[in-house]
Amino acid sequence: METLSETRSHAGTQGVYRHASAATGTDMTFAVFVPDHAPGERLPVLWYLSGLTCTHANVMEKGEYRAACAQHGIIFIAPDTSPRGDDVPDAPEEYDFGKGAGFYVDATQQPWARHYRMRSYIEDELPALIAGSFPADMTRQAITGHSMGGHGALTIALRNPGRFRSVSAFAPICAPAQVPWGEKALARYLGEDRAAWAGYDAAMLIEAGARLPELLVDQGSADNFLEGQLRTPLLEAACAGAGIPARIRMQEGYDHSYFFISTFMAEHIAWHADRLKR
Repeated sequence: METLSETRSHAGTQGVYRHASAATGTDMTFAVFVPDHAPGERLPVLWYLSGLTCTHANVMEKGEYRAACAQHGIIFIAPDTSPRGDDVPDAPEEYDFGKGAGFYVDATQQPWARHYRMRSYIEDELPALIAGSFPADMTRQAITGHSMGGHGALTIALRNPGRFRSVSAFAPICAPAQVPWGEKALARYLGEDRAAWAGYDAAMLIEAGARLPELLVDQGSADNFLEGQLRTPLLEAACAGAGIPARIRMQEGYDHSYFFISTFMAEHIAWHADRLKR
């Protein structure tokens, strides 16, 4: 692992790191904020998965999480959204596919299958690296994310019961198999057989029996993607049908941007902190 930068901030260290990923076959960059802590102390972990077009840098620069993480003693991890590099296939004229739009899947279709293995990277490879390189207590993990990253956070938590003590999301894509962004990405990464998509659709996973202990979601009422791409009511209905305690808050006047995310970030961190420290 290579250290690209480490900067003092909010009584902690904001770092950016790079390593060679076996899962993606590329170098991957990620950000980690570690609050000050006693020697030998292990801190709980909050994963943040970013949305379309983003890298680790978007939330690091605009998410306003460090003060709250320092207050609660939580490590904050922000991976990239997809593999990068000159040899990685891309769709440069399509913002919602290719580099910056990995959708946290393990692709099975060519030419994407070799490098687009973000599910394996986030679920397996990066956690192992974090556990061996940072003062992280991997028995106390939480996960959140925004938009495409909200989809990733929900589906990863649903597929890995017991790994995360708490799960939240900001404006997640709730049912990718039923919206244009998801249909486009899942068909090209996984093929036209919709049965292969089920493991990447939160509403479908819940309807098939997957469960979360509880859920916090914030969604802006002025989000221009709400009706066509995010479909929050489908997640709300799935949770209600499954008896999952879901606090899904419609925030009046907020859009899809980091102005929205940063407004409620500290509340999400405090919510996770309460569950991580029980």
